Amino acid sequence: MSAALIREMFEKMVVAKNAELFERYYHPDFVMTSDGVTQNFEEFADSHRTVYASEITYAVEYDDDAWVEAADRVAGRVWITTTRPGEAPNRIEVILIATLRDNRIHRVWETTWPSWRNVEAFKDY
Repeated sequence: MSAALIREMFEKMVVAKNAELFERYYHPDFVMTSDGVTQNFEEFADSHRTVYASEITYAVEYDDDAWVEAADRVAGRVWITTTRPGEAPNRIEVILIATLRDNRIHRVWETTWPSWRNVEAFKDY
């Protein structure tokens, strides 16, 4: 169930850029650490709302052989490709570990290559 929830979140929220779904997928006590940046729920949601309001588009690919899951945690590997008008696409490999609480994402630890922190689309993230 945990891997299915992560995949559903990527498709319905990230790819669709649907900021209305943060509360559906993320626990109110959510904390994420990604490439040295730690954000709580509000910081994460606010930064994503800003990016989702831009002309960026997302595509997500899954490494189906790299998922490990239990009822309340999951680890996996995805590639997220971001595209903005007039820029070359950026394909980012993401290795993530997540825990769930109340069937929502509670904690995330991830590392990316290349780092999302060096992508122009996220310079004000």
